[in-house]
Amino acid sequence: MTTNNDKLAAELAKAENAIAELETKVAFQEHTIDALNEALAHQQIQIDKMQFQLRHVIDKVKGMEPSNIAKMSEETPPPHY
Repeated sequence: MTTNNDKLAAELAKAENAIAELETKVAFQEHTIDALNEALAHQQIQIDKMQFQLRHVIDKVKGMEPSNIAKMSEETPPPHY
């Protein structure tokens, strides 16, 4: 026959186990959030760098002289057509 003290001790042990499990989950989630934050910061740096490079390429293309080669739509068809 179990006494009230045994029941209380069992409930207390369950509560302690539940708290320990929650603490473990919170620690894991904090680690995951930190890792995701670091990855996001790294990706933002890469995006900023690529935007700078794209602006540079766009400026280069805009500054290029027009080509002396005619566009396909402007070309006369070959004589065998």
